[in-house]
Amino acid sequence: MRYQITGKQIDIGEALQTHVKDNLAEVFEKYAGRPTDAMVVFSRDAHEFVCEATVHLSTGLTAQAKAHATEIYASFDGCSEKMEKQLRRYKRRLKDHHKDRTTPVELMQGSSYILAASDTPEELEPDTLQPMIIAEMETSIPTLSVGEAVMQMEIAGAPVLVFRNDKQKTGVNIVYRRDDGNIGWIDPN
Repeated sequence: MRYQITGKQIDIGEALQTHVKDNLAEVFEKYAGRPTDAMVVFSRDAHEFVCEATVHLSTGLTAQAKAHATEIYASFDGCSEKMEKQLRRYKRRLKDHHKDRTTPVELMQGSSYILAASDTPEELEPDTLQPMIIAEMETSIPTLSVGEAVMQMEIAGAPVLVFRNDKQKTGVNIVYRRDDGNIGWIDPN
């Protein structure tokens, strides 16, 4: 497993890095089994330390957690507890998907764009229908089953997930959380 432990304008010592690696290894040995990489970022927000952790599993799932505390170790411990709770909640489902999937999830590369929003009333009628692109990034679109996509969306706490359906492997599918609390699935076929 690859670890990337960084700090935003904070020096991260060897003791903290060792604590993070040992703690995450214990959590994933207990619940996930096959993580591929973990990214942990520490930062400050006024008087608090913030710890954000993102872990990619070989099944294509991404677990994310974030915690605040007045001490840096406490912020990581809170973040680790949240991630452990997520994985414990989905342990049975994760095990079921581990049995079915023998290879890591296929990823398709795509482009992600951030479009400028109009905030002023005079911009309600745009001059052109072409929006202004203010950022362009590369993104990965996983090939998952619908059940895996819903689980990935729930673990990440995301409102929407774009994926390629494992059964058809053509086009993209979307799962999203509806206003009524249910999950919606858009399948173009």
